[in-house]
Amino acid sequence: MSSRRSPLAVLAGAVLLLFALLPGAASATGTGATAVPNKHLTGYWQNFVNGAKPQKLADVPAAYDVIVLAFANSDPASPGAVTFGVDPGLADAVGGYTDADLKADIAAKKAAGKSIVLSIGGEKGNVDLSSPANVTRFVDTFAAIAQSFGIQGLDVDLEHGLNVANTADAIKQLRSRLGEGFLLTMAPQTIDVQPGGRYLQLIEQTKDLITAVHTQYYNSGSMLGCNDKVVSQGSVDFITAQACFLLRTLRPDQVSLGLPASSSAAGSGYVSPTVVNNALSCLAKRTGCGSYVPETAFPQIGGVMTWSTNWDATSGGAFSTPVRAHLDSLR
Repeated sequence: MSSRRSPLAVLAGAVLLLFALLPGAASATGTGATAVPNKHLTGYWQNFVNGAKPQKLADVPAAYDVIVLAFANSDPASPGAVTFGVDPGLADAVGGYTDADLKADIAAKKAAGKSIVLSIGGEKGNVDLSSPANVTRFVDTFAAIAQSFGIQGLDVDLEHGLNVANTADAIKQLRSRLGEGFLLTMAPQTIDVQPGGRYLQLIEQTKDLITAVHTQYYNSGSMLGCNDKVVSQGSVDFITAQACFLLRTLRPDQVSLGLPASSSAAGSGYVSPTVVNNALSCLAKRTGCGSYVPETAFPQIGGVMTWSTNWDATSGGAFSTPVRAHLDSLR
C-alpha cells in the first residue's frame, strides 16, 4: 500500500489545521475526551431522597452543562463491583420513575448537548479498588452500566480511602473500554489536593484523560494556600489560593470550583454566589480578588460545580441563575 497522501487528504488536513487555529474553536478537555463547554456549570443529581427537592433527571435546568449522577452503589457480594438504577425512594417521591425513564431522560439531555457522568463514592459510599481483581470487577460492571444507560464517563468522589495506582488503572481501562468519548471528572476534598495529597498523585497519573477536577471547597477546615498563608473557609481567598495548586498541574480548562448550592447542602463552607463569581473573576481576570491575587490570569478556567441540582432547585435556582450568568459573561 502506498504511503503517499492524496491531494484530497492533504487538503482535508489543512482545513482541520486551520479550524484548530481559529479563535473560539472547540477544544477537547483532555486527550481523547469529549469536549464540554469552557465555563461549564456542573451539578450533582441526587438519586436518593433527603431534605432537597426530589427531581427526575429531566427536571435539571438547562443551565447545567455537565450532570453527575450520584451515585453508583457498591455490590456487597462482589468487591469492586458497582450497581446502578433508580432509587425506589426517589421513584416514589416523584410519582413514579423507572430505569427506562432515566435512560430516556439521559438520551434527551445528551441530545440537548449536555454531558452525563456517573459518580462513585460520596460522603457515605465507597468502592473497594484494593486489588487487581476488584479493579476488573469495577471496570466490567461500570462499563456495562455506562453502555446500558448511555453514560459518558466517570466521576471519582472516593472520600474513604483511595488506592491511587489501582484507581488510575481502573480509569485507564475504562477509557479503553468506553472509547474516545470518555469523560473523567474528580471531586477531591481540599486536604487531598494539598501538596502531596492523594488526589494530586492520581491527577498526575491521569491528567491527559481529565475533563475537569472540581475540588470541594466546603466541609473543610482552614487550609494552606499556595501563597504559603492559611486561608479560612467561606472566603474568596479560600477558593483561589487553593485552586492554584491544581493550576500548577492541570490546564486551566480542566480546573473547576466546587461549592454547595445552599447552606443546607453542606455542613459548612456555603458562600453566596457573589463570592463564587468573584473567585471566578479573580482567577480568570485577576479582578474581584481578596488578599491573594494570582501571578497570572487564567482566562480559560473551566467552570463551577455545585452540590447539588436538587438543593439548587429547593432554593429556586438561587445558585445556578447568577453563577450561570457570570460564567457566560466570562466567555
